Amino acid sequence: MNVLLSVSVALLAGLLMTRLFKPLRLPSVTAYLIAGVLVGPYCLGQLGLGGLGFASMEAVDKLSLVSEVALGFIAFAIGNEFRLEDLKKTGRQAMTIGILQALAATLVVDLCLFGVHLLIPDKLTLPQVITLGAIATATAPAATLMVVRQYKAKGPLTRLLLPIVALDDAVGLVVFAVSFGIARTLQSNTLDLISILVNPLLEIVFSLLLGALMGWVLTQLERLFNSNTNRLNLTIAVVFLTASLSMMSFSLGPVHVRFSPLLTCMMLGTVFCNICPLSHDLMAASDKWTSPLFALFFVISGAELELEVFADLAIVGIGVVYILSRSFGKYYGARSSARMSGCEPAICKYLGITLLPQAGVALGMCTTAMALGADGALIQNITLFAVLIYELVGPLLTRQALAAAGEIHPMPDEVKHRRLHKLAAAEKKEQ
Repeated sequence: MNVLLSVSVALLAGLLMTRLFKPLRLPSVTAYLIAGVLVGPYCLGQLGLGGLGFASMEAVDKLSLVSEVALGFIAFAIGNEFRLEDLKKTGRQAMTIGILQALAATLVVDLCLFGVHLLIPDKLTLPQVITLGAIATATAPAATLMVVRQYKAKGPLTRLLLPIVALDDAVGLVVFAVSFGIARTLQSNTLDLISILVNPLLEIVFSLLLGALMGWVLTQLERLFNSNTNRLNLTIAVVFLTASLSMMSFSLGPVHVRFSPLLTCMMLGTVFCNICPLSHDLMAASDKWTSPLFALFFVISGAELELEVFADLAIVGIGVVYILSRSFGKYYGARSSARMSGCEPAICKYLGITLLPQAGVALGMCTTAMALGADGALIQNITLFAVLIYELVGPLLTRQALAAAGEIHPMPDEVKHRRLHKLAAAEKKEQ
């Protein structure tokens, strides 16, 4: 009962918060996150009223399955942006920018944190510097996708943004695996080339193969049904199945094989949208079904933010350096690579701002970094601090950048009048 009550309270709190924030014109993502903080362990949860808030992080963890499923559908939706007809126009630009801006963020964060290491070597070690630099590559696809959908953003910047976000996480997985392997080598003085090179490459290859296979299976199964309702049910079931299969891991001798849920479900969406003639309609129907799921995902994400990281001034100081240096690297890395790729001036100016949000992938990386022992705890706290700031501010900056680029348009007056007329007619009928 408490779990169901927590789900309903979380979703209601998120929806009501969007109404409170509407006069401020803040993105719904920000409202959901703040609602999550309010019903989380550090606010309403302090009252200890079971079900009316999350009394502890353990209570939040009970809903982790919701987050896993939501991330699967988010990745599936992003895969829809890799249609071949669109990639012929933007594929080269997306690939160039996706790789270079991620590497630029890593380089800038590494250099800045290395300077902090020279000043306070007892607080920040070299393995921590290298690992945090790799975590800086990751961008939050969920927040970006939600802002694009909420404001129905359309234009060259939006078309380029979502593929870059997806590529960014693929590059981030490789950079993190290599950097983390180097960090462990520095800590233990033993070189492990399998962890540095073989495991990350296998993770990407196996994830893409599994996603491609499931995309082909989904397309074949769709042919068995004539009803759009049954086809939608089948699509949802296959995304669930793919998300669950991507949680597998196994070992082949010294090689550890695992899958990336984001890459796997993204590849599922990519293959499906390119070989299934009904993919446009089914993707649109899936988007409507997943709206409350995504809202709940962000409320849970807000509840997971640990506010106690603000209590340690060292973490706050290092976190500020991390945030500023990552933002600089993302912005100028995207700006320079966009110019190099021949993008329009508006894309060069605003693309980097839309790449600032950071959340799930970065948190997954810092969980892996806990293998560094005491060094891993500091990495986790700094990442949590950065995610807290980026998730609250990032969606707003993304909206402003898309609006400044002319890709978010105000609702036409005729649509407003039509909606007001319907509301007035409904009220008159009730009276």
